[in-house]
Amino acid sequence: MLYFSFLSDVPFGDTEWHFTTENYQAFFQTRTYAILLWKSVRLGLTVTLISVLVGFPCAYVLAKTIRGRSREALFLLVILPFWSNSLVRIFSWAIVLRGNGVLEIGLNAILPFEVDVNLMFSTPAVVVGLVHSYLPYVILTSYLAIQAIDDDLIDAARSLGAGKLTILFRVILPLSFPGLAAGAVLIFVPVVGSFMEPRILGGRVGTYYGTVIEDQFVAVYNWPLGAALSFILLAVVLLILALSTPVLRRAIA
Repeated sequence: MLYFSFLSDVPFGDTEWHFTTENYQAFFQTRTYAILLWKSVRLGLTVTLISVLVGFPCAYVLAKTIRGRSREALFLLVILPFWSNSLVRIFSWAIVLRGNGVLEIGLNAILPFEVDVNLMFSTPAVVVGLVHSYLPYVILTSYLAIQAIDDDLIDAARSLGAGKLTILFRVILPLSFPGLAAGAVLIFVPVVGSFMEPRILGGRVGTYYGTVIEDQFVAVYNWPLGAALSFILLAVVLLILALSTPVLRRAIA
């Protein structure tokens, strides 16, 4: 793919091609690519933040609160998305979020007044689909980190007069942060380049950097440009991770 990114055309058949940097120049000459890249990065940060806020409490409950068969049942629910095809998950959310869908029918059956819920082809629908797909990553990595914390440390902090919030921010979070950070990275990296959820659940507003790359390979058949855009995305993600590494190291230390 790196080789293709420096070609003028794919070297198949009798196609004439030559080495060029025009594919990379196109990114800097076309402002739309930069806008979509920032849009995708922002989507990745949003999904990662929501997944962390939802997943960490779930991981704590699984690791320190629930025991026995109840934990096994909840674990089954957590890893259930891994057992289903991604397209099945996405189209299932389309059935739930569309107008006159499962969500709207359920709310109207419960509420004493009529509500009109149609989240399809919107950014919230894309976020919901992505959070559902990648939430298990942060739950599982955080669970392993929290479970490794010795209960005696929590008991010692409690015996010294520490409250629940103090124990959370001074004991549990610092010790479990490596697992939480690993889960956040596992979510952020694939979400930035995602294209199925934005295309199916987002409709016209679901145009992101990943969907543009997919179009270059599938619809336009401009593999060199698609490859160049892919490596620019890879470079940006690696740069973000590199800039955040010192902060993560200080937080872990």
